[in-house]
Amino acid sequence: MAYHYDPQQALEELTEDAHLPNPVHVRDMIFRARLPAGQALEVDRDFESYLAQFGELQKLGRRILERLAQPAARR
Repeated sequence: MAYHYDPQQALEELTEDAHLPNPVHVRDMIFRARLPAGQALEVDRDFESYLAQFGELQKLGRRILERLAQPAARR
């Protein structure tokens, strides 16, 4: 059964990568881009927002999946 039909399996398969690029990989891409100072600062600000939202979305997704994975009697 595909994970998107089974919340328990989706919860088990939840990884740090989710479906978005891992922030560590994004940070590496930023470093390797060797951007000019002004552009680097702008990209870094966007990255900080990405990092915060990435973590919050993982927490929210986990909380939803944990609720859905509970047996019906416990809901």
